[in-house]
Amino acid sequence: MEATGETEKPVSGELVSVAHALSLPAESYGNDPDIEMAWAMRAMQHAEVYYKLISSVDPQFLKLTKVDDQIYSEFRKNFEKLRIDILDPEELKSVSAKEKWRPFCLKFDGVIEDFNYGTLLRLDCSQGYTEENTIFAPRIQFFAIEIARNREGHNKVVYTSVQDKEEEKGANRGEKEKTNKGGEKEKEANKGINKHD
Repeated sequence: MEATGETEKPVSGELVSVAHALSLPAESYGNDPDIEMAWAMRAMQHAEVYYKLISSVDPQFLKLTKVDDQIYSEFRKNFEKLRIDILDPEELKSVSAKEKWRPFCLKFDGVIEDFNYGTLLRLDCSQGYTEENTIFAPRIQFFAIEIARNREGHNKVVYTSVQDKEEEKGANRGEKEKTNKGGEKEKEANKGINKHD
């Protein structure tokens, strides 16, 4: 491991080999645990970034892809009654559900980069990414459900709860500052009294 310039950071051989392995077609592998772990780590990083995004920006105004409108209209045309605030894993993973999802997903082959790349999807959109609240899903399925959640207002609960916590922290900081300033004024007043004694 050595850097070639002052501004470049060293790159580990392990990182390079993981990046290379992730770029190979899936058919090149069986169930290699190292590759599965690398994919899981990448999916978790994606999930963390997405959750931070919907926590800091009103999700109603987010655009996740260049073709959000197309994804949303196709999704609601094919899955108009699918409950998206709290997902039932059977509606995503059962044999009959997979038969219905497959043609939808394939419509976006070549439209969405890595449309079938594995991502993590929250089952209950009012909650964060936890082991109990997460399911593995193709990227296009993630986009379809999350675009619908954003447009239909279901992800707003995440945004507002984070904003409420931030406001509460700010209010608590303000109270501490007032208390500290009050304490300083009291000390100054006591100094004045002590001088006159």
